[in-house]
Amino acid sequence: MAPVWAPALPRSLAVAAAGAVLALAACSKTEAPKGAPGGGMPPPQVGVVTVEPGNVGLLTELPGRLEASRVAQVRARVAGIVQERLFREGSDVKAGQPLFRIDAAPYAAAVQSAQAALARAEASLSQSSALARRYKPLLEANAVSEQEYANAVAAQQAGAADVAAAKAAIATAQINLNYASVTAPISGRIGRALVTEGALVGQGEATPLAVIQQIDPLYVNFTQSAAQVMELRRAMEQGRLQRAGKADAASVRLVLEDGSEYPEPARLLFSDLTVDAGTGQITLRAEVPNRGMRLLPGLYVRVRIEQAQASNAVLLPQQAVTRSAGGDSVLVVGADNKPIPRTIKLGGQQNGHWVVLEGLQKGEQVVVDGFQKLRGGAPVQTVPWTPPGAPAPAAAGPASAASGAQAPASSASSAAR
Repeated sequence: MAPVWAPALPRSLAVAAAGAVLALAACSKTEAPKGAPGGGMPPPQVGVVTVEPGNVGLLTELPGRLEASRVAQVRARVAGIVQERLFREGSDVKAGQPLFRIDAAPYAAAVQSAQAALARAEASLSQSSALARRYKPLLEANAVSEQEYANAVAAQQAGAADVAAAKAAIATAQINLNYASVTAPISGRIGRALVTEGALVGQGEATPLAVIQQIDPLYVNFTQSAAQVMELRRAMEQGRLQRAGKADAASVRLVLEDGSEYPEPARLLFSDLTVDAGTGQITLRAEVPNRGMRLLPGLYVRVRIEQAQASNAVLLPQQAVTRSAGGDSVLVVGADNKPIPRTIKLGGQQNGHWVVLEGLQKGEQVVVDGFQKLRGGAPVQTVPWTPPGAPAPAAAGPASAASGAQAPASSASSAAR
């Protein structure tokens, strides 16, 4: 079969088709690098913080237990039947306020008996004194013997002693009568009654009736390792750390069991002079106000105490620091916008931040967020890091985004040129 030959195109149509093909090729070549140089992805954004060294207080968290500043046990000091309870359990009482009333009839009778004995002793003293006064001139006139006069004077002195003993007996009886009304020894909050009406108390021992605790202010007792205390002292002596303040002015805060911080600051009272031989701990005590009665004795708390300050230190969010067996490190963005690891020295943590003592310089940018976007040693685009829950900057975010979007465009235009 003979081949079929297509009719040849006119010369003008062939030239036009060739021109169209060249135009399409030139257009596609110009529009190809539109996203980034060489057609690659734009640099990833990472959140950074700028290093600003300064004085940072070193906080130490220690376990502690609250206790009442004053505790008094109310006891029966005389024997008898409890007739009445005069307070409401769990209420606040004042010093000297009556709490219980014990049957006072036997003690009132004892007071009357002592008063009668005093009257009898005074009458006897009056008689012996009068006899001694009559014998004195008779002795000078030799009308009585010296022995008779001496007996009269001795009887007078014995009568005076009987009067003094009777007065003391009245005082004792009155004291016992007063003890029949049990009063509060201190001001504070009283707990539950340990006895009820009709109970026999004070029979052979001082029966406990109730407990009063003064809970404003409260004491918080906590312990610290003796080795840690010695290390702090050496660091301050060598100048590596500064003292946070006077011992009685050290900042002490309480962290409750739910993680919240108690709003009122505590005041450090003293540090024990001896180390517990069994635990190697030193006991410290602080005083904390309790005006709203939110805290109760026996409550477990965490004590945050600032004992020293580090100069030229930096606070970094905890997620910025990588901890490993080889040491602690962070990623610092260099002059070429490439993140590089940097070894640092930590000095503790506080409020979700690490205290960096060494390894960073002022003005350096440390990566805090966006680690998952990093690709080896590729350059990154830095934006200020905003803590979770904090309001985002009004203008900084869009401006940074706009500047980041312009970089690939300019690269594409230069590539096109």
